Amino acid sequence: MRLLAEDAVLEMPPVPLWFRGSRDYGRFLERVFAMRGPGWGMRALTSNGQPALAAYAPEPGGGHRLHTLQVFTVTGGRIAHNVVFADPYVFDLFELPRDIPADQLRRER
Repeated sequence: MRLLAEDAVLEMPPVPLWFRGSRDYGRFLERVFAMRGPGWGMRALTSNGQPALAAYAPEPGGGHRLHTLQVFTVTGGRIAHNVVFADPYVFDLFELPRDIPADQLRRER
């Protein structure tokens, strides 16, 4: 949360879901982690020269399942905008594996 600009925007096209402001963005993330738990894996990427990541949710039996691809706009060292994609077509464009064993990803809390 410390990385978010105060007026950060999170959007998830084509879902009509928008959050504006670090408080509402943070509440959404709290809900995601409450539903999916800790132990997410991340894979660093770039998209059109911008920082991006593939987020992998922990699976109950072990390993991780591809959840989203997230593209960030960074302003003044903080995340100002995050566009989140959950479309398998987008995953294919980045040649992202759908499942990854736990030992092959950097784990985030």
